[in-house]
Amino acid sequence: MTDISITAANVVAGENSSRDTGSAGEAITAGQPVYKAATGKWMLADSNSATAAARKAGGIALNSASLNQPLAVHKAGDITIGGTLTPGVAYYLSDTPGGICPVADIGAGEYVCLLGIAKSASVLAVGIQAPGVAL
Repeated sequence: MTDISITAANVVAGENSSRDTGSAGEAITAGQPVYKAATGKWMLADSNSATAAARKAGGIALNSASLNQPLAVHKAGDITIGGTLTPGVAYYLSDTPGGICPVADIGAGEYVCLLGIAKSASVLAVGIQAPGVAL
């Protein structure tokens, strides 16, 4: 699977961003999809995790954080993702923890979690949908 390469320093929330905050439950880099664990901390989301909650991203990290540090999470709206996108293409949660991949790279056995649609080569319109279905 080919995940998009994200430059953390270039991740910026758009004006229409819906956000949440909390603490990191592990090392997280800006631009990585995350979910809120049972501990209440944000962890890296993963489309083929054995943990059901991890297969549904709750948002995308807006800053990098180490364990127990503050984390801002982009939940919906536009985000400059810090990587190169193809306009009009749907981007999904990857089977690499914290990864984002185009729809063409979703593999068998992965749980589908749509993160958003590319509005341009750098902006992702985030609208997370996770029906709980594996391919």
